[in-house]
Amino acid sequence: MRRLFVIATLITLITSGINIAKCQELRARINVLSNRVGGNVDKKTFQTLQTALNNFINNRKWTIDNFSPTEKIDCSFLLNLESSNDANVYKASLTIQSARPVYNSSYLSPIINFVDNSIVFKYSEFQQLDFNDNRVAGTDPLVANLTAVIAYYINIILGLDYDSFSQRGGDLYFQKAQNIVNNAPEGRGISGWKAFDGTRNRYWLTENLLNSRYSLIHDAYYGFYRMGMDKLYEDELGARNQILNVLSLLNNFNVDNPNTMILQFFFQGKTQELLKVFSKSSPPEKLKALEFLQRLDISNASKYNEGLK
Repeated sequence: MRRLFVIATLITLITSGINIAKCQELRARINVLSNRVGGNVDKKTFQTLQTALNNFINNRKWTIDNFSPTEKIDCSFLLNLESSNDANVYKASLTIQSARPVYNSSYLSPIINFVDNSIVFKYSEFQQLDFNDNRVAGTDPLVANLTAVIAYYINIILGLDYDSFSQRGGDLYFQKAQNIVNNAPEGRGISGWKAFDGTRNRYWLTENLLNSRYSLIHDAYYGFYRMGMDKLYEDELGARNQILNVLSLLNNFNVDNPNTMILQFFFQGKTQELLKVFSKSSPPEKLKALEFLQRLDISNASKYNEGLK
């Protein structure tokens, strides 16, 4: 697996004389949709923006670690734009998805599937996309907000990916995301960075991930992926039992900490995967999984009831 074999990989690359200095971490797909933007804006602007975002995300080094091509994190960003009343200013939703490979298979297990509806930014064609951890807000808050949001979610992607391979492996990246929250751009129309902006936003996601009361959530990510999904090929019964244990852990977490953002965040995009995992379970195991899933992922309760009854 990625973190377990990183030293061996580095030695192999060095002894092979391969330059690994620029081994980037992400295999990101970026799409910018402009269907809702008025016809007074040249549509080439948005193709230029898509190219600029692709370069910003895929050509920048986000960690100190080196990733081989097969270790890169699969992720995608869908930026759906609409016009605002100000020139070159756009409102948008951003859909963020990421997945990681399951050991001994070609299957990619979803980690993130989230929509942020609180995006606003300023962009002119050929404008350079910059981000600096030490100057998150830049010189123009509306210009800086787009790259601040993207950098924030990249750190969340990295943190949860590292968490899925090693216990508490993602803490550094959650702290980087928190730094962006603490120094985020402020201005008219900018939201999602403050506690009072809502209960499901960037502020609350990092708060949940770094809150010591919620540390069990990190055990759940590691247990689900490394001890559960990664073991399905070699020990299906044991792996499924481990995933059931994770659901039990999350159920206890939810009893002690109801209505947290991170619990909802964990389950988004996992419904079909969980149905498949427990499709071969014994009736008692199916019943237990169904009991947990209907409590934990309420919006998909009917799907679980249909698939696991």
